[in-house]
Amino acid sequence: MALSQSRVSICVLLITIICVDHCYSWINFNSVYTSRKRTDLKKRCPDVRALRNFDLEPMMGNWYVVQYYASTEELPEYACMRSHFTFTSDDQHITMNFTYIFAEDPLREKLQGNITWDIPDFNTPAHWMHTEDIYEGIYNTYVLDTDYKSWGLIMHCAEKKKHPRYLSALLLSRETTLGENVINFLKEKLPRYDIDLSFMFPINQTTCDNLMESSQDDPLAYIVNGRKNAKNMFKIILKN
Repeated sequence: MALSQSRVSICVLLITIICVDHCYSWINFNSVYTSRKRTDLKKRCPDVRALRNFDLEPMMGNWYVVQYYASTEELPEYACMRSHFTFTSDDQHITMNFTYIFAEDPLREKLQGNITWDIPDFNTPAHWMHTEDIYEGIYNTYVLDTDYKSWGLIMHCAEKKKHPRYLSALLLSRETTLGENVINFLKEKLPRYDIDLSFMFPINQTTCDNLMESSQDDPLAYIVNGRKNAKNMFKIILKN
């Protein structure tokens, strides 16, 4: 069925409003970061002592990532980042399934991925090593601190030949928000590993469960359901 001219106009108008509102806000918010120069790009991973007396099982389950640092990121890129940790006793592997969106994406398309680790020494179960063979060289993960019930802090570091090391940190919470005093307490543990806290960014966890499902017969719903359906909508518009 061909779309009426009025419905096509409404589609285009809504997309324009959403893009302008989100993109301008994102650019304006991040303009303070664009002129800074990084001083934390080291060649080697830092020496890390994993959390002592760590209990693996209580660490598993759902977490919200409320702040993150990455040595490759100079702007706050993400929102709605969540992680789910599981431990498989059969193969002794830890898996983290995670979802996120790009903060500036007006369509709020949910992306996902996973990471798998093994524990090289069960005497230090807070040190994990990546199992994926796509990683060249050393790629370790450490649980730096956690109370299991409310908050946690993990750090990843990878080394590749002829490249600066890749370093990242995730500040975890069982709830969508975490008290400022706890955040500051955990962030204070990071500068000793050459992490520049001015590049540690908050992750917005609001309105992350309210995306509309697509409708097969109403192209207006495509606007809030992701890029794939948005592309189909534009094809329909161009066809008519």
